[in-house]
Amino acid sequence: MDELILFVNGTKVSVKNPDPETTLLQFLRNDLHLKGTKLGCGEGGCGACTVMVTHFDHKENNYKHLSVNACLAPLCSMHGVAVTTVEGIGNVKNGLHPVQERLAKSHGSQCGFCTPGFVMSMYSLLCNDPQPSEAAIEEAFEGNLCRCTGYRPILEGFRTFTVTKSGTDSGYCLSECQGGQKDLLCVSGKNKGKGCSGICGKEREKLSGNLVNVEEFMPLSKDIHLPQPFKELEEVAAGCEKQSLVFKSERMTWYRPTSLDELITLKNKHPISKIVIGNTEIGVEIKFKNMHYPVIIAATHVAELNAVQYLDNGIRIGASVTLEKLEKVLKNAINSMEESKMRFFAAIVEMLRWFAGPQIRNVAAIGGNIVTASPISDLNPLFLSAGCMLTLASISGGRRTVNMDDGFFTGYRKTKIKPDEILVYIHLPFTAENEYFYGYKQSQRREDDIAIVNAGMRVLFEKDSIIIKDMTLSYGGMAPFTVMATKTTNELKGRKWDDELVTKASQLLAKELPLLPGTPGGMEAYRCSLTTSFFFKFYVSVRLLLEKKMASLFHQGDHLLSEKYQSASRTHHREPSRGVQVFEDAPQGQIMVDAVGRPLPHVSAVKQVTGEALFVDDMPVFKDEYYLSLVVSTKAHARIVNVDPSEALKMPGVVDYVSWKDIPGENKSGCIVSDEKVFAVDLVTSQGMIIGAILADNQSHAQRAAKAVKVEYEELKPIITIEDAIAANSYLMPPKTVKSGDVATALAKSDHVIEGQLHIGGQEHFYLETQATLAVPKDGGGEMEVFSSSQDTAYLQKAVADVLGMDCNKIMTRVKRLGGGFGGKQSRFVLLALPVAVAAHKHNRPVRCMLDRDEDMIMTGTRHPYLAKYKAGFTNEGKIEAVEIDFYQNSGYSRDLSVNVMERSLVHVDNAYRIPNIRVTGHLCLTNTPSNTAFRGFGQPQAMLTCEHIMTDIIQTVKLSPLMVRELNMLKEGDKTYYNQTIENWTGRRCWDDVIKQSDYKNRKLQVDEFNRNNRWLKRGISVIPVKYGVGFEVPVLNQSSALAHVFLDGSVLIAFGGVEMGQGLNTKMIQVASRALEIPTSKIYVSESNSSQSANASPTAGSVGSDLNGMAVMYACETLMSRLEPYIKSNPGGTWESWVNSAYMDMISLSAIGFYHTPDLGYDWESNSGLLFAYYSSGAACSEVEIDCLTGDHMVLRTDIVMDVGKSLNPAIDIGQIEGAFLQGYGLFTLEEIKYSPNGYLYSRGPGAYKIPSIGNIPIEFNVTLLKEAPNLKAVYSSKGIGEPPLSLSTSVFFAIKEAIGAARMEAGLEGRFSLDSPATAERIRMACVDEFTKQHPEPNPGSFTPWSVKF
Repeated sequence: MDELILFVNGTKVSVKNPDPETTLLQFLRNDLHLKGTKLGCGEGGCGACTVMVTHFDHKENNYKHLSVNACLAPLCSMHGVAVTTVEGIGNVKNGLHPVQERLAKSHGSQCGFCTPGFVMSMYSLLCNDPQPSEAAIEEAFEGNLCRCTGYRPILEGFRTFTVTKSGTDSGYCLSECQGGQKDLLCVSGKNKGKGCSGICGKEREKLSGNLVNVEEFMPLSKDIHLPQPFKELEEVAAGCEKQSLVFKSERMTWYRPTSLDELITLKNKHPISKIVIGNTEIGVEIKFKNMHYPVIIAATHVAELNAVQYLDNGIRIGASVTLEKLEKVLKNAINSMEESKMRFFAAIVEMLRWFAGPQIRNVAAIGGNIVTASPISDLNPLFLSAGCMLTLASISGGRRTVNMDDGFFTGYRKTKIKPDEILVYIHLPFTAENEYFYGYKQSQRREDDIAIVNAGMRVLFEKDSIIIKDMTLSYGGMAPFTVMATKTTNELKGRKWDDELVTKASQLLAKELPLLPGTPGGMEAYRCSLTTSFFFKFYVSVRLLLEKKMASLFHQGDHLLSEKYQSASRTHHREPSRGVQVFEDAPQGQIMVDAVGRPLPHVSAVKQVTGEALFVDDMPVFKDEYYLSLVVSTKAHARIVNVDPSEALKMPGVVDYVSWKDIPGENKSGCIVSDEKVFAVDLVTSQGMIIGAILADNQSHAQRAAKAVKVEYEELKPIITIEDAIAANSYLMPPKTVKSGDVATALAKSDHVIEGQLHIGGQEHFYLETQATLAVPKDGGGEMEVFSSSQDTAYLQKAVADVLGMDCNKIMTRVKRLGGGFGGKQSRFVLLALPVAVAAHKHNRPVRCMLDRDEDMIMTGTRHPYLAKYKAGFTNEGKIEAVEIDFYQNSGYSRDLSVNVMERSLVHVDNAYRIPNIRVTGHLCLTNTPSNTAFRGFGQPQAMLTCEHIMTDIIQTVKLSPLMVRELNMLKEGDKTYYNQTIENWTGRRCWDDVIKQSDYKNRKLQVDEFNRNNRWLKRGISVIPVKYGVGFEVPVLNQSSALAHVFLDGSVLIAFGGVEMGQGLNTKMIQVASRALEIPTSKIYVSESNSSQSANASPTAGSVGSDLNGMAVMYACETLMSRLEPYIKSNPGGTWESWVNSAYMDMISLSAIGFYHTPDLGYDWESNSGLLFAYYSSGAACSEVEIDCLTGDHMVLRTDIVMDVGKSLNPAIDIGQIEGAFLQGYGLFTLEEIKYSPNGYLYSRGPGAYKIPSIGNIPIEFNVTLLKEAPNLKAVYSSKGIGEPPLSLSTSVFFAIKEAIGAARMEAGLEGRFSLDSPATAERIRMACVDEFTKQHPEPNPGSFTPWSVKF
């Protein structure tokens, strides 16, 4: 066997006998202990594991720097290259790299888990281009996901590297200047001296300061992008490139040949072996599909397979050429050759623009795309339509040429290529003068997503004619393999390229490419409609080109010639995003050491950008530590007949199988009611329910053995959906109702009464750090220390104590930070923490586990799906008289927090409106899905969307201005809600008026209407939505907190409290609070962690009250200290902080203090509908404008303006970051993120490949946030307000803007009036709601007439 040589952060590393199954990420983290590179998904879909790989290209005599997903890259593929991780470019001790510094100071890191990946993506870009364009920066991050920030601060920090430096120092004007007023000031700076209007169109009394001071940034030196001594790399690489390699382990052999003959020989010897280049497909199959391939052959170093050759009739591309190199080759050709030859190449380049992220394109090869034969391959439809030729080679058959035609793909993942053959080349042909070629793709998310349907379309005309000589249409996503519509094209040959062709082609395609109801992948009608919609786009695009050349051959007056219909040909394009943030500066005269109100960076930002911030799984491994892997149910509802771990226990490294029999205490858990089992005993009621666990010496052994545990089931009928539960009368508890007024009488007297229903899908938390726990027994097992990714240290402590049969005082729970939480770690962390604690207790050894992404998604539950059935009565003017709503909530298999979530829904269905007569009832459906749980907003988003859906129905019925109707119903100061709480210090109307003015809504609404009149296939919508959010826990006892403050003799201060830092900046704000109370700089104050021994019985960090509760407690603790120091300050006013502290110490005055706070007067009685439910309300408003593609369902958010009341902000940068992050998370909820279950309870969407959260391309192109000025809140610390949850629902403005755009499309099709649009408003729902001649060809089948592939969850 050979030795592996690589460089890591400048150090040469030799690995003897590397395991071919080890990934680069595992090696970096486990062997080299470089914990900065994170595991976020394991399938190359989130970018948290991004590193830079550098190799020396001797042919071009230069270095190649590539961003790569370390979670997929095999360690064995790193021979002879240099790997740079986030630790290698800068650190806290020795100094930060400019990339790290700018991200930290620009507030671009919140929880910090995704941060190293963004740093390395940007670093890799700068190594290749030290002055990239804004578009290049956004493209570089298409493979990186962030769940916290909303992406804007990340982009702003990194845009300072562009030539134009269009970051915070220059920015963009928010709207076109109107009127030419020269005395107006521009917030952004772009139009200074020119005058402008819109948000910056009014001269402000006081312009806000900058969130970031770019003048502080260190420059990027010319050579700083070369981080390591590469001279030795050149020498090593020269030898490595010519070296054939063999690496072996017990289960796998890895070959790396260096010649084609060697490769062919290996393939002949191992015909069922897998050939890899980037491992982007095989790596996922091994990790998530439990595939095992004994022989892997890496074809990366075979010269002939990496060759590119220009021929007279096209370009010959080697099969190992990466997609990144392919794109460069084709772009160079396009720029240097005549346009008519390049149309096929242009289609490939456009398709590659949407092909995965850069980290995948950098390593994935063109040959892999062909031979894996994915039915949704983005490139294969293009290759088939172009008739590409493949050159194959084998020992038995020599070389042969195969045409990629309608017979090339022979079945699912099968081709004409024989098992012993190697794909050597693919020939990409030039197009002819009279030949046209386009490619199309539709996916759930535009960037870095797999296709729903894609297509390659080619037409060849007779010379100087519009008569079709030849045509090929190829589709992916319409069969188990890429198909060609040969019957359709044969029929169309010889026809003219005119309107009749569209009608005929649509009929033929519908007949040739049908999808039966229940077809795998679902969305049958939508997918079928895309085949014809794509053809129509192709037709219009080609026709427009033909008209320029041969206009006389077309009938004049044809409606397709009008500019209105040309919108069908437009391709997706978005400008780089931009935005302005407006906030109040700290007042003049505020002492410098008082940090309250200043936009300080996150206190851990520097550690997060360097990868030095530790999360649970980053903690050093204990010497005698075990790793745990869970054995979970694969059935949604079944009796357990038998569990057999015997085979697993024989596997290498396995120590034990742990089950309910090993629990010394109680085998039950539950945050409100203990209605769940830690380990299932004889019944499973959901897929992902824990049955047992394997303990082993490392993660790989544990996970492999857990899959070998055999569980025998007796399946029972599952209840999956809300509709299933209603039909089965399956509920957690009797319904709960809140009512006010006389609903029946008011409905009877109303001018109009409408009824309807709305389905609101669930949402996966998708925190980047999955659930993780490390349990460490202490003192001979009499104590236990538990490190967990938990939002609630007290519940964690109590749950562990109960399951172990110990007292809470012997359980210490510790949380340093979370890699995102969003409510998903408020209670469901116990699913993992308790089995880990049981195993650690049983063996009296440390035990660790961090869930893989798919495990986390199938186990931990989501935001609750809702079905709302409503009736509303209102006047001719649109004034609401009465509303009646029944909410049906999918609670999952247990109670968890479902009742509390429903209670918040019941009291937020009015949003910002007064409803005089109302009855709202909540039904909690018991289903066989994971128990759904807390999620940012906690039931309010579902209620608010329902409210605004009703409001939209009212507006569509009375046909009046949306502004007028909403304002008519809006709450006013002194009004009472239907749960009898008086509206006090109400700023909702101020936010509403400000956002209308700043967004220039009225003028833009006219522009939207004009756009819609002039475009048939693109439509726009604009919507303004208010929000009211009650701040405080509905359970009064939770509205309390304590804090501990210590002052040490050197003057430094340590504060501790029960709140958990999870990216929301809680620790930063608490330091700022302490700085004001103590009148000392923040540099003297430190927060270590959340620890149950320092803050007992802490309430969960949730409900947007983290700063309110903990801030008051910290303030009280610090004020107590100051009261003790006050005599020393007065007696020695010229002294220093340190001298006062030491004087107090010498007088034996305690320098430790406890602060305690509880929110006063809270206590609502649900039976009598009386009492105070919330401490105060947070309010805001948003205006969003969108553009939809009526033919595909694609949409773009063109602009969003937000005005939010945060009181007197403790930290404007953090608050604005919370607003932007919440908004984008809500955008995902309402438009993008779709959970998909099979009818029998199998979760399809279990990773970023199938579940799409917003990416960097989803943020509004223009995103403006203003913090409402002069709005102090006297009911929270230093007049601030809670901010984490309220802004999320402002993203409903996007949902209703989309609905308005759909309405415009429907009106053009002759359909007026109310229509239903369920959430999320996915591309499928948007497209199918835009009814036209294409969708009418494919009606939805009747429910109940077939078994669907997926159910509405």
